[in-house]
Amino acid sequence: MDAAALFDPWSPEFVADPYPAYAALRDGGRAHWYGPARQWLVPHHADVSALLRDRRLGRTYTHRFTHEEFGRAAPDPLHEPFHTLNDHGLLDLEGADHTRIRRLVSKAFTPRTVERLAPTVRELAAGLVGELVAAGGGDLQAAVAEPLPVAVIAAMLGIPEADEERAMLRPWSAAICGMFELNPSEETARAAVRASVEFSDYLRRLVARRRSDPGDDLISALIGVEELTEQEMISTCVLLLNAGHEATVNTTTGGVWTLLRHGMWDASLSSDPEKLSTAVDELLRYDTPLQMFERWVLDDIEVGGTVIPRGSEVALLMGSANRDPARFGPTADALDLTRADNPHVSFGAGIHYCLGAPLARLELTAVFAELLRQAPGLRLAAPPRRRAGFVIRGVEELPVEV
Repeated sequence: MDAAALFDPWSPEFVADPYPAYAALRDGGRAHWYGPARQWLVPHHADVSALLRDRRLGRTYTHRFTHEEFGRAAPDPLHEPFHTLNDHGLLDLEGADHTRIRRLVSKAFTPRTVERLAPTVRELAAGLVGELVAAGGGDLQAAVAEPLPVAVIAAMLGIPEADEERAMLRPWSAAICGMFELNPSEETARAAVRASVEFSDYLRRLVARRRSDPGDDLISALIGVEELTEQEMISTCVLLLNAGHEATVNTTTGGVWTLLRHGMWDASLSSDPEKLSTAVDELLRYDTPLQMFERWVLDDIEVGGTVIPRGSEVALLMGSANRDPARFGPTADALDLTRADNPHVSFGAGIHYCLGAPLARLELTAVFAELLRQAPGLRLAAPPRRRAGFVIRGVEELPVEV
């Protein structure tokens, strides 16, 4: 049987456990054509890591080619608000524009800057977990995993707590991120367009307020940068909110679920920051929150003897790369909370390496430390349900008791 036939991202059974199919893909070769998504699947750690850094590939192609030159159809005009928002954000920019905007934004995510946030993050984590414990449990995702990173990135951007739109940040993000799944439906596209319009309109109003009344926040700082257009600012802020919490939310809920079902909920982890940090990286590797990252082939490449021509799209299977025995040895499929040699690709690599990785690690270690300390007897109240999406790996909710 063709290994690619086992790859079925629209199947609930596959989404629940894609790892056996990944193993078959790795055994079957280094590049596999997958017709339903018109992509080349790349499952090996060495190839995924190398291609994430390879400048013959890009998140977009429009900085070098027209749609016609690249053999691709232009996006549906009805989806234009989503594409305008997405195409001007750091994640989907290439070349000089990417370099310019990354340089401007990276100052907000240096290790020193992030470390200054540590007391605030730890206080937020302690408070949210304390409320969950006082209630005797509940949906850990809604009570802890979501509000912590959203509050942190909203504060960094300068989104006032009093703004009623703040409650929409997570729903807007979820709707926009739906477009990153494979072959999104028209319903998904319409929801993403609505969210793009509403989120953009809100941020434009906020930018106007900050122009006349600046604060000590990232939006105020970016307003004074002449190199940045307003659309680039809006798109960057949306990206920072979306990317700034998705990995943390899904690694928190997925990590708690993983530890509980493996019988590894060990309160002693909370008292050793180094051990906890190592464990968090293993949770990021073991059940990768972003399973796949797509790249356009801008110039012909070769992967394992297969020539992948310009105009193709490759699907870099990060979830598979993180379970590759060629890099992680015979225990690649095992959960090892002491794994020291752990070059997982969960935050990407190359020029698109996640700017917020230091912040995500801070948030994750803070929230796990508090959960382990305050809820040593944490247990599942009911089996969680996986979200339908494959690319962004998460659950609908995580009901727990303490």
